[in-house]
Amino acid sequence: MNTKIKNYRWTICGLLFFATTVNYLDRQVLSLLAPALSKEFNWSNTDYANITAVFQFVYAISMLFAGRIIDKLGTKWGYILAISIWSIGAIMHAYSIAIGGVFTNVLAWVGLSAVPISIAGFMVSRAVLGFGESGNFPAAIKVTAEYFPKKERALATGIFNSGSNVGAILAPLTVPWIAVHWGWQSAFMAVGAIGFMWILFWNALYEKPENQKKLSKEEYDYITSENDATIIQIVETEEKVAWIKLLGYRQTWAFVAGKFLTDGVWWFFLFWLPKYLQAEFNMEGTAIVLPLAVLYSMTMVGSIGGGWFPVYFIKKGFTPYDGRMKAMLIIALMPLVVLLAQPLGYISYWIPVILIGFGASAHQAWSANVYTTVSDMFPKKTIGSVVGIGGMAGGIGGVLVTKTAGALIDHYEVLGEIKTGYTLVFVFCAIAYLLAWSIMKMLVPKYAPIQNL
Repeated sequence: MNTKIKNYRWTICGLLFFATTVNYLDRQVLSLLAPALSKEFNWSNTDYANITAVFQFVYAISMLFAGRIIDKLGTKWGYILAISIWSIGAIMHAYSIAIGGVFTNVLAWVGLSAVPISIAGFMVSRAVLGFGESGNFPAAIKVTAEYFPKKERALATGIFNSGSNVGAILAPLTVPWIAVHWGWQSAFMAVGAIGFMWILFWNALYEKPENQKKLSKEEYDYITSENDATIIQIVETEEKVAWIKLLGYRQTWAFVAGKFLTDGVWWFFLFWLPKYLQAEFNMEGTAIVLPLAVLYSMTMVGSIGGGWFPVYFIKKGFTPYDGRMKAMLIIALMPLVVLLAQPLGYISYWIPVILIGFGASAHQAWSANVYTTVSDMFPKKTIGSVVGIGGMAGGIGGVLVTKTAGALIDHYEVLGEIKTGYTLVFVFCAIAYLLAWSIMKMLVPKYAPIQNL
């Protein structure tokens, strides 16, 4: 227990990576089963959009409070609470019909029109899942600020954030097979149970750096370099900063813009690609395993590479924020290739898969950096709250993209032009990052850390 480990911070990063992997496994099960479930329960694209939008809406609102809860409980117990709730929510999907029956009966009892049982049940389950999953990124970003000096935070964030890619890869490799052999309910139950295993490792291995017996003094001093040690000692005893005060800073709004305009792109890639492959190429079930596995494998390069990329500019003398913004501009250009996905799709389904893979990879590179702008600008005591505010904005942006996508796809499907519906959504996905970067740069042109909060 008292063994000195010089790189113990990377063990903690590994735990964050595992948690994020589980996070994305749980949220993606529904999208992979959506083509089959839509047939079984006769869902329209709008119905499916409403179900996924519930997750995004609850996730968005909960992100606002998740940061506060993490700041209040601390990362150890806050993380345990979050993953327990979202694992329960994931398992609840297997019992959606029973849950929907109870929910619709309650609505009927109070005199409200009931939604179809299947839709109601999945909505309730998605709401619980979204509430729990909202705690992952505020907690992970706070842990990264605790365990890594500023120069390593983008890399650490990129590594743990790549867990979202691994989850996205593992899901199509496992979920369709489980559903085919054991039923769709078993897929939700098996994946949901993994979170409880993570809690055992987290409880055994995590403590705050100043209380961590596995952390050597040499590594602790390295972690608290760049005057972070003084900040840590001060901010842990200060009162938390009010949301309204945080909203008075341009730096907060820059992060909000970066999340609001781009998170919906990732949600669309995550929740709609199985339905896209079914609609455009008549692929479903185990047929989607290989293309989705290849696509999400590409995103791992973006996540880790995106975390490394700003270091190139920082080594040239740029501040961490200015170097990050240089890298983010180049990253923002990459999704433009998504504009070619539909025009070239007639050649082979692999063309849009690869092009969308580039766009999704760029999102992960972007995400690794946009999160780190918070720890660049704000003291540690506010990180969870600011990430929560930005996460809420990203979730609301995701709701808007999902609802718009469902309406557009249904509209053009009726006209016999479903390809047009997807094309319009892809256009937004391609340009969103340049728009977000421009607004962020306008709000915070140069490195401007907030000192007095």
